[in-house]
Amino acid sequence: MNPLVQAPDSGTAPSPTSPPPITVLGAGAWGTALAISAARHNPRVMLWARDAGQVADMAAARCNARYLPDAPFPDALLLRHDLDEAVAHARAQGGLVIVGTPMAALGSTLQRLPADVATLWLCKGFEKGTGRLGHEVAQALRPGARHGVLSGPSFAHEVALGMPTALVAASTDAALAEQAVAAFHSDSLRVYTSTDPVGVEVGGAVKNVLAIATGIADGMDLGLNARAALITRGLAEMTRLGVALGARTDTFMGLSGLGDLVLTATGSLSRNRTVGLQLATGKPLAQIVAELGHVAEGVYSAATVWQRAQGLGVPMPITETVVAVLDGRLSPREAVGALMRREARAEG
Repeated sequence: MNPLVQAPDSGTAPSPTSPPPITVLGAGAWGTALAISAARHNPRVMLWARDAGQVADMAAARCNARYLPDAPFPDALLLRHDLDEAVAHARAQGGLVIVGTPMAALGSTLQRLPADVATLWLCKGFEKGTGRLGHEVAQALRPGARHGVLSGPSFAHEVALGMPTALVAASTDAALAEQAVAAFHSDSLRVYTSTDPVGVEVGGAVKNVLAIATGIADGMDLGLNARAALITRGLAEMTRLGVALGARTDTFMGLSGLGDLVLTATGSLSRNRTVGLQLATGKPLAQIVAELGHVAEGVYSAATVWQRAQGLGVPMPITETVVAVLDGRLSPREAVGALMRREARAEG
C-alpha cells in the first residue's frame, strides 16, 4: 500500500462496515471530484447541482464536462437537481451532507438544510461582508447542529483521477470527524481528523492570499529565494491570525496549514497562484478573473482577512500588500519594494 494512504494515525483503520451515505451539494470541480472519489468505494453517493440542465448533461456524458471532462463518473454515483431529495438521501440514513459551494454561498446553503443533518463544508475563505469563517457562519445559522470542515492540500483534478491525496476533517464533534473518515478514506484518499476547525479554516483561507503573493513574485522572476521567504513568512502571518482567533499553533504545521500553503503557492493548477502570475504581467484584475473561469477565493477574501487581522491587532504585511495590489494602490514592483524596505526585526 502507498504510505500516503495507510490508516489514520488514531491507531485504528476505518470501520469495516459500509461507509455512510453522502450527498455533495455543488457540482463544481471540487465537489464533483470528492463525489467521484467517494463513489469508487461507496455505492451511496449523490451529487446535487442547482442547474437541472447541468445534471442532465452530466447524466448523459457520465462526467462533469464543464470542470473535469477526463474524469468519468463511477457507475454508482447518483445525480440529482432536487435539493430536498438530495438532502433526504443522506438524512434518512444518518449520513453526511457535504457543502461544495463557494464561500459566498455557504450561508444560504446551510439555511436550507434541516437542523438534524450532519454537515461538512469544503469552501475556504472568510465570508465577505461579515468576515466570518465557516464555523462562525454555521454557529449563527444552525446553532446546535453537527458541523465541521473538510480541507487540506488538494487539487480537484488529481483527486478526481484517483491520485494520492491527504485531507483533514475538523470538528469539535469528534464523532463527526470520524464519520468523515469512514465516508471518504480510501486507497487514494487519506483522511486525518482534527478538533481544531478554527485553525483548519484559517489555514485554508489565508493560504489563498499568500498564493497570490507567491504568484506575483514568480511572475516577476524574483527567484526561489524570494519564493521560500514568502512561503515561510506567510506561514508566520497565518499562524499569528489563527492563534488570535483561538486556533492551536500546531495545526498550522499540518495539512491545512503548511501543506495547503505549499501546494497552492507553488502548484501549476493553483488558481490563486495564476492570479498572481497574471498580475505580474500588468494584466488588469478584472480581465484575469473573467478569463480564469473558476473562483479564485483569495481575490475575494484578501480584504476580509486583512480587516480581521486589523481588528485583532495582528500584523500581516504580506496580506496587506496583496490587498493593495488587488485594489490597484500598488503595482507588483512597488509591492515588492514595500515589503523589502520593512524594518528589520527578530524572526520569532
